[in-house]
Amino acid sequence: MNAVADFLAATGLTPNQAVTLGVLAAVVGAMILDRFRADVVALTGAAVLLMTGAVKPVDVQVAFASPAIIALAALFVIAYAMERSGLLDKAIGGGVWLARKAGATGIWIVMVLCGAVSAFLNNTPIVVLAAPVIRDVAKSVGLDPRRYLMPLSYITVLGGCCTLIGTSTNLLVNDMARSSGSPTFSMFEIAPVGLAVAAAGGAFLFFFAGRLIRFDTPADDAERTAEALRHPDQSASIGNAAVFAPEHSFHPWRAFASLMVFIGAVTAATMGVAPIAATAFAGAVLLILIRVIDPDEAYRGLRPEILMLIAGMVVIGVAMEETGLAAAATARLVNTIGPLGPLFALIVFYGATVLLTELLSNATVAVLLTPVAVSLAEGLAVHPKPFVAAVMIGASAAFATPYGYQTNALVFQLGGYRYMDFVRVGLPLNLVTWAAACIAIPIVFPF
Repeated sequence: MNAVADFLAATGLTPNQAVTLGVLAAVVGAMILDRFRADVVALTGAAVLLMTGAVKPVDVQVAFASPAIIALAALFVIAYAMERSGLLDKAIGGGVWLARKAGATGIWIVMVLCGAVSAFLNNTPIVVLAAPVIRDVAKSVGLDPRRYLMPLSYITVLGGCCTLIGTSTNLLVNDMARSSGSPTFSMFEIAPVGLAVAAAGGAFLFFFAGRLIRFDTPADDAERTAEALRHPDQSASIGNAAVFAPEHSFHPWRAFASLMVFIGAVTAATMGVAPIAATAFAGAVLLILIRVIDPDEAYRGLRPEILMLIAGMVVIGVAMEETGLAAAATARLVNTIGPLGPLFALIVFYGATVLLTELLSNATVAVLLTPVAVSLAEGLAVHPKPFVAAVMIGASAAFATPYGYQTNALVFQLGGYRYMDFVRVGLPLNLVTWAAACIAIPIVFPF
């Protein structure tokens, strides 16, 4: 006990702060090692915080009743209804026709369209459906699919940054900012920054991605084929999109109804009729009532592993705020980089966000850094939105590894890439989007 007291006295931490810091370190370490499921790790950390009293049960209800959780769950159901109706398959079929007609130009047009759709729908099913198509079309016109599959993943990630609902990260950051007392973002408020970053990233991919990827010789191809045969389970679990994307027959009524409900939910939220959590929830229930999707299918579309990961990480974020740990860390950050001005602080903060995103899940980074962003802005006596926007964009910019984002993993094996292909393309892409974001953010959201 004396040793514990001496440690607390030496570090200046309260007992609850020490517990929270220990849980945070353990959770981050476990996620980097990637030995256990991320949602289980996050929920375990939340359970330890509850049992030790670092957070109270009344504080935890905020995590599970979060508007971001409600909005995400409802949007997952609506997107699943659209997928089950065959609407996405139909859209991809149109893209196939275009790509076959226009060759390489058509493939890039299809990828840009996928990026545009990702601004409104989760990008994972889009990549799952589009990746095998782009691979086959590229082969049919005599082009190497590796020129396109990695850019497809990156473009859909960039597209998701352009609206509040384009990625779960943006919704979660917005909700965490609201909890921290910061002004929230409207549906398309982040769009100017997201579009600037997407344009810069897309231009880089168009002109340079094909030059940076190492294309295999026939001997290399034979070696990789033999490796895939030796490890068939890995191939199926990581990159074989057919495992994840059974073809759905087209049902015109269900496709029309699910699309109209989605458009109605987004429009109502944009016009301020109700928050996106309310409009999306009402839309999901309506789809069940009019029998576009049955209740069992709706539950299958919920993606609980993502919702529970977010809930568990929100509990850790609440503990950081309630114990004063986030404020203490921010005070030290302000003392270190504050004298150099808010623009320099934004550049450093965005870089730290990207670095953490390469190591941890997007939800983890969003929860950990959003309270720090708000506190950092308060310490610098500037508006918090530039720093919150940096978390929104930076927490999705995981380009330098094949496992930083789920869509990267999907195209990794499908395209026959090497790990270093992602480093060669993704690392400079990180730098390009970092520069674009740090130029656009202060213009759109002045300090």
